[in-house]
Amino acid sequence: MASESRTRRRGALLLAGTAACLGLAAFRAAGTDARPASPIYGVTVPEGYRDWRLIAPALEDAPLNEVRAVLGNDLAVKAYRDGALPFPDGAILVKLAWTQMRSSEFETATVPGPATTVQVMVKDAKRYPATGGWGFGRFIDGKPVDEAQHQTCFACHEARVKERDFVFTRYAR
Repeated sequence: MASESRTRRRGALLLAGTAACLGLAAFRAAGTDARPASPIYGVTVPEGYRDWRLIAPALEDAPLNEVRAVLGNDLAVKAYRDGALPFPDGAILVKLAWTQMRSSEFETATVPGPATTVQVMVKDAKRYPATGGWGFGRFIDGKPVDEAQHQTCFACHEARVKERDFVFTRYAR
């Protein structure tokens, strides 16, 4: 009885170890360069971004009618909390957007509908000196949008929020 239990445990451990090795091999084969990158800046959607901290939610009325949430990595969150501008190199902000919908359970509530975009800002002053140190990426269904749409990113940020290190979103406390 005891030896049968040990044999099952060993088999389970061997299976788990093999699965872990295969997963690691698949990850190494894919590499981080396999992710789609924005055409101008080469920005990709960061791994694990959905587990980052919330910077702020927002609603965008016409014409987009979106529910939005901006998330930040640890460097971005620390900069917001400390009131430190400019943001440090390595800070990353990710904006998630969905169409606005009325809740079917509570008619006065607005809820997220289908996803529209994932937008990414990466701070790297050496890599992006011409755009205030920021690289931009905009993704629809996991694919980067075309170059023409990317060319408007920095122009809009520069025209409206240059004094806040080109970042629109304020930290919601």
